[in-house]
Amino acid sequence: MEVLVYLVPMALLLGLLGLGAFVWSMKTGQFDDLDGAAWRAIMDDDDAPPRRPDQSEPAAKAAPPGKPAT
Repeated sequence: MEVLVYLVPMALLLGLLGLGAFVWSMKTGQFDDLDGAAWRAIMDDDDAPPRRPDQSEPAAKAAPPGKPAT
């Protein structure tokens, strides 16, 4: 029974700490976009981003000496 003197205040402190973290996350906008992360996870990102007209094409790799370029 004497252990309750320590456990009850610790439980209250941890509960208040969790509540404070939740309130802080709500105020800083952590839960503003709930659907965005779900859609980003399933979007197909295999396509390369479009090039701007001022960007040049990357240089082709040169074949090592003695081997024909493919």
